[in-house]
Amino acid sequence: MTDLLVVDRGDPGQVRHGCRPDRRPRAGASHGAIFAEPGRNRCPGVAAGWLDCPMSSDTSRDGAIVPDTKDWTWVLDRACPECGFEASRVTVDRLAEVVRDNATTWEAVLTLDDATVRPDPATWSALEYACHVRDVHRLFDVRLGLMLDETDPQFANWDQDETAIAERYAEQDPATVATDLLDAAEVVAARYEAVPPDAWSRRGFRSDGSAFTVESLGRYHLHDIVHHAWDVRALAARATVEAYDAHAASYRDGTNDVSAETAAQVADLVATLGPGARVLEIGSGGGRDAVVLEQAGLSVRRTDITPAFVDLLREAGHEADLLDPLVDDLADPRAPRRPYDGVWASASLLHVDRADLPAVLHRLAAATRPGGALLLWLKEGDGEAWSTHGFVGAPRHFVYWREAPLRAALEGAGWTVDRVDHSVSSRTGEPWLDVRATRA
Repeated sequence: MTDLLVVDRGDPGQVRHGCRPDRRPRAGASHGAIFAEPGRNRCPGVAAGWLDCPMSSDTSRDGAIVPDTKDWTWVLDRACPECGFEASRVTVDRLAEVVRDNATTWEAVLTLDDATVRPDPATWSALEYACHVRDVHRLFDVRLGLMLDETDPQFANWDQDETAIAERYAEQDPATVATDLLDAAEVVAARYEAVPPDAWSRRGFRSDGSAFTVESLGRYHLHDIVHHAWDVRALAARATVEAYDAHAASYRDGTNDVSAETAAQVADLVATLGPGARVLEIGSGGGRDAVVLEQAGLSVRRTDITPAFVDLLREAGHEADLLDPLVDDLADPRAPRRPYDGVWASASLLHVDRADLPAVLHRLAAATRPGGALLLWLKEGDGEAWSTHGFVGAPRHFVYWREAPLRAALEGAGWTVDRVDHSVSSRTGEPWLDVRATRA
């Protein structure tokens, strides 16, 4: 039994705290029981006393999950190499925001038909991860309350593996778990918001004497839940694809207008690459941009990860390919050995998990000739969130970026950043990062 001290996702201006406009966590929900179970790649940073919850586990001979007892408290000092979370970049005023935004990921993922299915015998299902995250919120709320109400409290041990098995995580109802998780997230988020300015340095102790502050506790909490959202990122991506799939026609019809900014960017790209240049479009959607690019004299390979968009493009008489830029072969079917002259990615890579975007950018660079161009548009901001808005009546996952880390990701992937413009959407008022880069 291990001792427990206690154990980022946003679409500015949109529905940040729930997948549906009418769905908000209920404040004041009861804490309920605390559960947990062993699971591979489960709980970074909760082993070694914060929570008896391993980041990674091994599989026994019979395929059961075996808990790991590594010390993950180092995540307070440096970035997690897997999920990319950097505790030092999160200020205490954002703790509640990240907790709430993260909770909406689980609400969306738990609607999937296979949310109860383990990807392999040694890895938790999304349902089991969600049960654990729910209880992490509840437990952190209890411990945080002790730190604020008592002087140097010591926390009791808690065996999350035994309680998870006893409470049968895998047999719980996904809809109920989603509601309870949102409630638990709201309760602990409200408690973070209520921490007095002079209380962030208050301490709590593990049974081994190790001390933590309210501030370090909060950051540790965030890494745990952010990492678990990273664990289920493939399901989160699929939920976003399914949202577009169900509303593809309305999205196409609602995004047909070509802005003056887009027309200017197309003209600039043609001037750089020259007529006839071959461009890989990532996320063709309803097809508006590809038409403008072709009318300007470029050759466009249309691609999208959403089957319904590809079907619409083909029905309109265009060649189009179903393609995930993270894992699929990017070679041009027309000339497999010839690299592209440019890449056009308008409002598509904003759905890629933060930890995966560098890999996508690297793969795009590898598929582009030296001197080739990349035009990329992402939403500007902090964290990640689910939002239901615009022409898609279902929740989609968005990842927000700041200029400095985005520049670093681009340059590390083999691109030379020519410029990053900060723009504001004339339709929604949201801030955007408009990137122009050259293949190094």
